[in-house]
Amino acid sequence: MHSKILAAAALGLLLCGPSLAQTPAAAPDPPAAQATRPPPPPPPAPPLIPGQPVEYRPPNAVSQTPAFPQQTRAPYTPSNVHFQVKTVASGLHDPWGLAFLPDGRMLVTERPGQIRVVSGGQLSEPIEGVPTVHIQQISGLQDIVIDPKFKSNHLVYWTFVEARTTGSATSVARGRLVDGPKPHFEDVTIIYRQKPDLVTEHSNYGGRMLFDPQGNLLVTLGDRDSMSVRPLIQQMDTGVGKVVRITTDGKPAPGNPFVGKAGILPEIWASGFRNPLGIGPRPGTKEIWVVDVGPFGGDELDLLKPGGNYGWPVIGYGLEYSRQQIGVGTQKDGLEQPVYYWDPVISPSSVMFYSGGLFPAWKGDAFVTSLTQRHLVRLVLDGQKVVGEDRLLVDLKERLREVKQGPDGGIYILTDSDPGRLLELVP
Repeated sequence: MHSKILAAAALGLLLCGPSLAQTPAAAPDPPAAQATRPPPPPPPAPPLIPGQPVEYRPPNAVSQTPAFPQQTRAPYTPSNVHFQVKTVASGLHDPWGLAFLPDGRMLVTERPGQIRVVSGGQLSEPIEGVPTVHIQQISGLQDIVIDPKFKSNHLVYWTFVEARTTGSATSVARGRLVDGPKPHFEDVTIIYRQKPDLVTEHSNYGGRMLFDPQGNLLVTLGDRDSMSVRPLIQQMDTGVGKVVRITTDGKPAPGNPFVGKAGILPEIWASGFRNPLGIGPRPGTKEIWVVDVGPFGGDELDLLKPGGNYGWPVIGYGLEYSRQQIGVGTQKDGLEQPVYYWDPVISPSSVMFYSGGLFPAWKGDAFVTSLTQRHLVRLVLDGQKVVGEDRLLVDLKERLREVKQGPDGGIYILTDSDPGRLLELVP
């Protein structure tokens, strides 16, 4: 009897302990539980000291060393910029993606399957015409962008998890927005489907989009977080764990690195990702950057290169959820290194380089939203190297889903919650 009581007490301590991302010694929850139940807020951080790393938690992979200086744990670099946090809209249901219309209104996606117009702080009714969305854990209706020629063609694109005959996968839909008191989409068509259809128990669908300067659409596609699917990530005849580049009709874009090569999907732009949840351009350059969510440590900031292989699951920082080494370790010839990584994780969900005029001190800095650690990361770069890190909005204690720069130079942020909010940082 005494041993049973001790066992029950020990089980209670495990169930009430800190989150997976914070304590290396704690046993992990099953992946499904991690995805459906947000971890508790992190403990209060110690005071930040300029020149010392912002990250105060010990790494999960204590024996790993970065490939070059300041690839991780860059020094705290405060900007001393004062700002206010303004609520633009509230009452959103798990908001995921944000797009700005030319007239200043905004489109917001909600994970359960709705797209709404935000105008003057008010939410429209859901826009009609959105195809049925498959909800799986923390994925469903995801990102949204408007066509570069929206003023003349009124086309909108969104990513969503689509139920297929033999499973589900990420798809890209396109529709023509018909404005008015009851906005709706016409001529809705699914222009691209991730290959192949898969039955998996978890999430990791990726789903962020970005128009490049040539007017082609970059789409991030996740690895589906299933051991049975892992061999497909490094196979180039699948869309698992890839970034693809397509035309507005969903065809492989001209100039893609693998066009005409046998056994490789011609739409692939880059490969070897786990769950790339953010993609953004760096103004003033031709660079495009991605953030990729790692397992037990190893979140990445990557400079996207055409034809680049970013290594997952052959290499990676951090550890598997089983606490084992990832693949062959952290480096291998022919595989790209992250420009920066976090261990323990922050769960990065979007990335934006600031170029506006409201915050001159932040020009050129990268901003990354964090889900599990509930803050906004600001990274200072010197060329293609991270030389400083700051963490903002810690006091909000909210999971943050996306950050975008608005036409007014404001910084807009979606919280990952139900009810969720659209926030703006203003001087």
